[in-house]
Amino acid sequence: MNFAVLASGRGGNLKAIIDAVKNGKIKAYLKVVISDKKDAFCLEHARQAGIAAVHINPKNFPDRESFDRAILEQLREFSVDFVVLAGYMRLLSHHFIQQYPDKILNIHPSLLPDFKGTHAIKDAFEAGVKVTGPTVHFVVEEMDAGPIILQEQVRIEPQDTLESLEEKIHQAEHRIYPQAIDLFVRGKLKMEGRKVTVL
Repeated sequence: MNFAVLASGRGGNLKAIIDAVKNGKIKAYLKVVISDKKDAFCLEHARQAGIAAVHINPKNFPDRESFDRAILEQLREFSVDFVVLAGYMRLLSHHFIQQYPDKILNIHPSLLPDFKGTHAIKDAFEAGVKVTGPTVHFVVEEMDAGPIILQEQVRIEPQDTLESLEEKIHQAEHRIYPQAIDLFVRGKLKMEGRKVTVL
């Protein structure tokens, strides 16, 4: 299977995914990394690994759907079977999601359905919860609401700062995201309604 990664940032999860592909822990081909930000370091990670790195500027398009159509064109060009979001900071349009139903994966830095949105780690830290952690889920139109594939608990210790908690969650993300992608590639995920069972 061929896949693409859409990313907007420094590419920590992307690097973990590239390493997992290289080490045979994900038995699929990462064909292209696409970013909406020209200077995002994720593109550099891709280039260093010999993977196609594509920047598409959203400012060149009148609306979200036409931007997404430009991405879909690239995905078709690279014969992409499924899509992985790794720190991608844009909502996908209805049209995009329709092209890859149950074939778009995302990771979120909280134990969904708690602490949705863009400040999940900070929100969990300030709420005083004792346990948080990342969630890998399928993407649906509603933000952070798709069927859950994997989660890993991260304890918030009394001595933790926001920075130390962020680091612990990123480490957990780098463990479970490649694992979830591998399960998907090997056909080990069975979805019934909102429930995903690992076979």
